[in-house]
Amino acid sequence: MRRALDLAAVAADSGEVPVGAVITCDGEIVAEARNAMRGQLDPTAHAEIVAIRHAATRLGRDRLDGCELWVTLEPCAMCAAAMSLARISKVTFAAEDPKGGGVVHGARVFNQPTCHHRPEVFSGIGEGEAAEQLKAFFAARR
Repeated sequence: MRRALDLAAVAADSGEVPVGAVITCDGEIVAEARNAMRGQLDPTAHAEIVAIRHAATRLGRDRLDGCELWVTLEPCAMCAAAMSLARISKVTFAAEDPKGGGVVHGARVFNQPTCHHRPEVFSGIGEGEAAEQLKAFFAARR
């Protein structure tokens, strides 16, 4: 989670919402990303989606069984669905997102009967730092 928090800080410095994501397999980082929607002019360039794309390319497979995704903010419904389709085994997020989250809030994608794969989900690691990054980012813009 430390690396994901560092990537979130880089995102904030670039004017992006501070979210960072890291994918590990067998304890090794295979992909990392930060939010890049504004810089790439791509509304789907969430940190999780970009990291999944990089991990699939690096590992040479479309299913990421056995991989873990670490992200600084509760994934939205789009990202949660992508994690399910990619067959991510475990998702750990730092801060909950009551407004836009799709795992423990909102759509609760992994709880839906139509969900193809349900990863293990853990939360709270690095929560304070991630929440502070987000608060500072939005406070500076108001």
